[in-house]
Amino acid sequence: MFNPLLDNFNDLSDSEIENKISELSRKYFISRNPQVQQQISVVLDMYKQELQLRIAKARLKDQEQNGENGLDNLININ
Repeated sequence: MFNPLLDNFNDLSDSEIENKISELSRKYFISRNPQVQQQISVVLDMYKQELQLRIAKARLKDQEQNGENGLDNLININ
């Protein structure tokens, strides 16, 4: 999804994205206007997707660095 009013996510750190999610969630529940809630919800979903993408990339990078290959390290036959 694209919103021209949002800055580039690459300029934000993970903690800044988490802060934005908290702030927007608070504003969503404060608002009683359904149209405003819908707009906040769209932006909130964009931030959540970006955070999930970053977490997935970090996990993949950690797995590659640790040499983990799927479920191979979970089975220990000794």
